[in-house]
Amino acid sequence: MRDSRASRILRKLPREKAFYFFTSIGNYTGEKAASLKEFVEKTREVNVQSLEFHLHRGDFERWTAETLEDNKLADQIGRLKRLGTSGESLRDQLHLIASKRYEEQKADYSV
Repeated sequence: MRDSRASRILRKLPREKAFYFFTSIGNYTGEKAASLKEFVEKTREVNVQSLEFHLHRGDFERWTAETLEDNKLADQIGRLKRLGTSGESLRDQLHLIASKRYEEQKADYSV
């Protein structure tokens, strides 16, 4: 039996619920993520300034908790914020956290 929570977390979102990456208010990078898989990919690609901007504002935590409905991932991202992680260290840690969570959910979904 497939885990319905995993299927919600892994689903492809409609355009209006995607995460849009900005480097500051009004400065859209042209990148968006409409699923956890795409979010994992984008953490490797987008300008690190965008990652810092969204982490500091709590945007990643909010999107993962409210839109993806993944409180565990939101909590893990919140820890990065509280630690003041920035630069390439932020990119590496955010990518690691999100990709591990993606793999966990994929495994739960395929059971």
